[in-house]
Amino acid sequence: MSIAYQGIAGAWSHLACRAVHPELEAVPCASFEDVFEIVEAGGGDLAMIPIENNLGGRVADIHQLLPHQALHIVAEYFQPIRHELLAVPGATFEGLKAVYSHPQALAQCRRYLRERGLEPRAASDTAAAAERVAQRGDPSIGAIASALAGELYELSSLGGNIQDAQHNTTRFIVLAREKNCGPADRDTDYITALWFQLRSVPAALYKALGAFATNNVNLTKLESYIGTENFDRARFYVEVEGHESDAPVLSALEEIEYYTDIVRVLGSFPQHEFRRQRNKP
Repeated sequence: MSIAYQGIAGAWSHLACRAVHPELEAVPCASFEDVFEIVEAGGGDLAMIPIENNLGGRVADIHQLLPHQALHIVAEYFQPIRHELLAVPGATFEGLKAVYSHPQALAQCRRYLRERGLEPRAASDTAAAAERVAQRGDPSIGAIASALAGELYELSSLGGNIQDAQHNTTRFIVLAREKNCGPADRDTDYITALWFQLRSVPAALYKALGAFATNNVNLTKLESYIGTENFDRARFYVEVEGHESDAPVLSALEEIEYYTDIVRVLGSFPQHEFRRQRNKP
């Protein structure tokens, strides 16, 4: 049994794999496309994909990739992110000029870098940035990555918890070839994820979202993007409270078919403890 992730050892996706499924072999992949492909082809059992961060926003490309793969979302995980500023042993903060990391990590530390006059430079992932700094041996460059990456690539920390806010958290989704089987557990709170493409007619979005309102289904996420070559139809990624087998969710899904060209349920999965704690009154 294995779980695939984008990046190399020490990346935050690697840490998420270890936190959620420590019993599984974590398989590194060069790109998100590779992660999806290896699991779809049976070369891995699960995929760990970052989808959004509460400081850096949504992870680029994921919402474009989700509709075109055959996997199902089976779980979510919220990973607290505590970034380290890493450099080669002997390097000093005063001698540092540029810092490498994934664009999401750079965005999460934007104010920290700007106030200290450090030039941000993009890398494929946080651990790859740490590996690059270690290989080059240049004391004028650093990396933003996890403490584990620092240990793996034998780097020194010039600063801990450097993210711009202490509540910095990345949300991951876990995907599998098969959807969660069986009916919904009545004692479990679920999230259902779906995407749809609107028909190009007046008030299509208003009417599609009205299907959730009239069935008393609460939306927790709504994101739009253009998915057609002519820029004439919008696509939406939506998450709602409830299981796809719940009568209100079923009714809403039936109604939105009147206003859409394509509707696909990506999965129903239990709400993570992080979400449940935040929702408590």
